[in-house]
Amino acid sequence: MSVIGYCVRGPKRIPYLDALLEARSRYFVSRPPRELTHIAGWGRKPTAARARKIAAQSGLPYVSLEDGFLRSFGLGVDGAPLHSLVVDHSGIYYDATQPSDLESLILDAAFAHDELTRARRCMDLLRQNRLSKYNTAPDYPVTWPDERPRVLVVDQTFDDAAVTYGGADADSFIAMLDAAIAENPDAEIVVKVHPDVIVGKKRGYLVQAAERRGCRLWSEDINPWALLNAVEKVYVVTSQYGFDALLAGVPVRCFGVPFYAGWGLTEDTQSCSRRGAPRSLEQVFTAAYLRYCRYINPYTGRRCTLEETIRLIAEQKRQAERLRGPWLALGFSPWKRGFVPDFLARPTRLRFVRREFDALGALSPGTRIAAWASSLPEGLVSKCGKRGLGLWRLEDGFLRSVGLGSDLVRPLSLVLDQQGIYYDASQPSALETLLRETVFTGELRTRAANLRELLVTRQLSKYNVGAENTATDFGFPSDRVTILVPGQVETDASIAHGSPWLKSNRQLLAQVRRANPDAYIVYKPHPDVTAGGRVGELGVPDGDLYDQLVTDAPMPALLAQVDAVHTLSSLSGFEALLRGVRVVTYGLPFYAGWGLTEDRLLSPQQGGLEELAAVRRCQRARGRTLTLDELVAATLILYPSYVDPHSGDIVDVETAVQILQAQRSAANDGGWRQSIYRKVRNRFFRR
Repeated sequence: MSVIGYCVRGPKRIPYLDALLEARSRYFVSRPPRELTHIAGWGRKPTAARARKIAAQSGLPYVSLEDGFLRSFGLGVDGAPLHSLVVDHSGIYYDATQPSDLESLILDAAFAHDELTRARRCMDLLRQNRLSKYNTAPDYPVTWPDERPRVLVVDQTFDDAAVTYGGADADSFIAMLDAAIAENPDAEIVVKVHPDVIVGKKRGYLVQAAERRGCRLWSEDINPWALLNAVEKVYVVTSQYGFDALLAGVPVRCFGVPFYAGWGLTEDTQSCSRRGAPRSLEQVFTAAYLRYCRYINPYTGRRCTLEETIRLIAEQKRQAERLRGPWLALGFSPWKRGFVPDFLARPTRLRFVRREFDALGALSPGTRIAAWASSLPEGLVSKCGKRGLGLWRLEDGFLRSVGLGSDLVRPLSLVLDQQGIYYDASQPSALETLLRETVFTGELRTRAANLRELLVTRQLSKYNVGAENTATDFGFPSDRVTILVPGQVETDASIAHGSPWLKSNRQLLAQVRRANPDAYIVYKPHPDVTAGGRVGELGVPDGDLYDQLVTDAPMPALLAQVDAVHTLSSLSGFEALLRGVRVVTYGLPFYAGWGLTEDRLLSPQQGGLEELAAVRRCQRARGRTLTLDELVAATLILYPSYVDPHSGDIVDVETAVQILQAQRSAANDGGWRQSIYRKVRNRFFRR
C-alpha cells in the first residue's frame, strides 16, 4: 500500500485525508520516513517548493494535491470543509507548462456513452442548483440601469499559481481588459473581483485599471450564475469562472491557458502544443469532474459521487438562502441556545432575548422572529402580525436524535415553519403547503423512495431509543389482528392542536377497543413518559383497554409485527406508513387527509364532528391524493433542516441518516450522567 508523506500542515486539516488519497498519509517535519512511497504538496503553490525538493532528493514521486472544482459551500479560507480533492501524479491541472493527469484524460477521451450521459445529467444538476467552486455568495437577479449589453471581465487573486503557470502575468490582465473594451464598443465592461479579494484576504490585478478606464467594478459577493445570466460574453485569464460560463452557455475568451482552453470550446489568445484536438464540453466535464476529482462527505468520512456532493452542497445553499438575514430569538432556554444558531445557518446577526417584547420595537429591517412552537410567549403571534414581522416556529424534526429531547440530547433535525407548525391542524403550515402544492419530480420521488428504504432497512425512527438488539418476537397471536396504539405526551401541543376530539391515551384506547373488540391491542407508552419526564401515564391499569404493554422496544421492531396502527396524531403513524402498515387516525396529524390513511375525523361516514373548526379547515385544505414517496419527499426532504452536531453545518437528510446510524451504533444508553439527570428532573421538574 502506498504511503504518502507531506511536510506542510495544510493537508493535516483535511478530514479523512487517507480516504481521499486512497493511501496512508504521514506528516513529517524534516526528514521523510523510510516507509514513504510518495511526497505530496499543494500543487504549484509556494508552500509546495520544499516538498518538491525533498521528493527530488529522495528519489520519490511527487503528488500534487489541490481543491476540487466543486469544493464546498463556503470559502476554504474561512475553514469550510473540503468536499472534493484533486490528486495528480504527473502535474496539476492549472500548470500548462507540463502535462497533467487531467490533460491526459481529456486527450485520451475514452469515455463510454453512459459516462457522457451521466456528465450531461451532472451538468444539468449544477445548472439547476446554480453551483460553482464556492457557493456561499447570495444568489439574486442582476439588473442593469440601461439596455446596453454587458461583458464580464474576471479578475483573479494576485500571484495565484494558476496565473503564473497558466502562461500569464499582470500584463495579461491589462491586455484582457483593453481587448474587452476594444472588441465590445457598444457594451459596458463589468470587472468581477475575486471573492477572496472582496473579504479582504487577498488582492487582485484589475481594480485600479478598471477604475481608470471607466469600467463598472463589481465588488459585491454574488453567485457566479447570477452574473453569467446577465452578460453576453466572458473574458478570463485562467479563472474557473470561465468553465462556469461554458456550462451556462456564455462565450468565453481566454488570455491564459486554463485546463478548458485549447479544446475548441473557447476563443484563445495563446496556444498549447500538447492540445488542439477538439473536445466537446461533455468530454472535458467528464474528465475534470467525474474522472479527475475525488469526492467525500466531510461529515461522515465516506467517499461519495459527484451527484451526492451536488445534493449536499445544494441543500446547504438552499437553506442558507432561505434563512439569510437578521434574527431575533425569543424565549429559548440556555440549552437550546447552544444549537439553535446552527439551524438558522449561523446568521451574522442573531440576538437572544428571554421574553422582552419591547425588543420587537427596535429591530433592523427584515428581522425575523424565531420561537419554539410549543411554548410561544403569550401575545407573540398578534404582536408580530401587527408589526409585520415574520414569525418562524421551531420544533423537533422527524429524525431527531439517538435519545430523548427531555434528556437534553441535541437534535440532528428541526423544522422551521414560517406559516404555522405541522402538528397544529387549526391553521396552515409550511408542510401542509408543500404537500398541497409541490410538483414532485421523478428525481425527487426516487430520492424519497431510496430514503424510505434506507430508514426501514436500518430501523431508524425519531428518537431511536430502546435496545438496538431487542428480540424481534413479541409473541403476538397469529390468529388475531394486532393493533399498535402508540401513547403520546398528553400535555404536548400536538394533542391540543392536532386532536380536537380525543385528548388522552385512555380515551384513545377505549375508542380503539370499542371499534375493534376482537383485536389484539398493543400499547406502547411514549418514551418521554416512560423515562419519567412527561405526562401521559394511564393511571390505574385497565386490562380491557389493551392486551399487551410494550415499553423498552424500538418502534421499528414493533411496526414490523403489527397489522395496523391506531393513533391520535403520533409520528408513529407516519413511521408505520413508511413500512406499509395500515394507519387509522383519530386526530388530524400532518399525514392525514392525503389518501394514505383511514381518517375517522375526515371520513364522510363519521357524522357529528363537522362542527369542529379544525376538521372543516382540513377538509378544505387537504384532499389531494399523494403517493407515499411524495409524502416522504415533503416531510423528510423539503420541510426539515438537518445539522451535523460536530461542525454545526447544515447537511442533507441522507447525511443526517448516516450520522444518526453512527450515533446509534456508538450509544451506550446515556450512561450515569443521563441517570443522574433523570433522577433530578423527575424529582424537581416533572411536568
